[in-house]
Amino acid sequence: MTDETLGTGGPSTGRALAGKLGRVGIWSPQLQWQPASRVPACLAELEELGFHCVWIGEASGKEVMTHAGLLLAGSGRITVATGIASIWARDPMAMANAARTLGEAYPGRFVLGLGVSHPFLNEQRSREYASPLAHMREYLDQMDGAPYVGPPTSLPPRLLGALGPKMLELARDRAAGAHPYFVPVEHTRRAREVLGPSPLLAPEQAVVFETDPERAREIARRYTNTYLPLASYRANLQRLGVQESDQVAGGSDRLVDMLVAWGGPDRIIERIQAHIDAGADHVAVRILAENPRAWPTRELRLLAASAPVRPRG
Repeated sequence: MTDETLGTGGPSTGRALAGKLGRVGIWSPQLQWQPASRVPACLAELEELGFHCVWIGEASGKEVMTHAGLLLAGSGRITVATGIASIWARDPMAMANAARTLGEAYPGRFVLGLGVSHPFLNEQRSREYASPLAHMREYLDQMDGAPYVGPPTSLPPRLLGALGPKMLELARDRAAGAHPYFVPVEHTRRAREVLGPSPLLAPEQAVVFETDPERAREIARRYTNTYLPLASYRANLQRLGVQESDQVAGGSDRLVDMLVAWGGPDRIIERIQAHIDAGADHVAVRILAENPRAWPTRELRLLAASAPVRPRG
């Protein structure tokens, strides 16, 4: 399956991509902390365990397009998806042509997840953060018209990091689908209603393989503490009916449990299945552990050995 087969967006692209990525992928901040020399072994483990897709983010660490190239070069078949590449970090032509470069070198193995990121990261880049929806729309226009002098190749499939209804509509109309982050199952249900049946819906789901409630929530709050202060995530949770009082101090137990699945493998699979039943095609699982930088071999093996997730519909 080549990038030409998949295409940048549209109903056929979303369905083809859903079949290619599999039901469960790995959203891996841990790869951020691995030296380049160790990356092939990490990716070989993911492939051995049967995972078809690994997701990487972009903040203030490894530059995401370069990182994607290193991961693609260090693996044999796994798909690498950005979750997300910030549209403020590079101009539309640079983004489009970086994606084309990776797509041509590794046909069918790169997915470009785009997003508007957050104001505080723009401050570090000395960039103004304004009108994110309008900027994304214009950015996609410029990407589509970007000149490229190189081997003939189409833009790889793209997804939008969409939370609100208007960005989800844009993902439906101008991309292969959406990759929502830091969302409960109810958001997946609403996102599918906006997207309709064809676009890919691939939410991120954080998990903790820990059965002790106090310990599990302690690990989970290190994650929720990172994202609850950010306006876009707070607004999204409010749209879902979460009260402001639930969002303080890393989140109430109720909110933490909504956002982070914890317990044994059966509990983790139950949450993944809930997203599938709510309309997700693919769930990008982010493993949280005591040491956030360590490669999570134990947890990956527990996840891979768990009961298979049945298809949607």
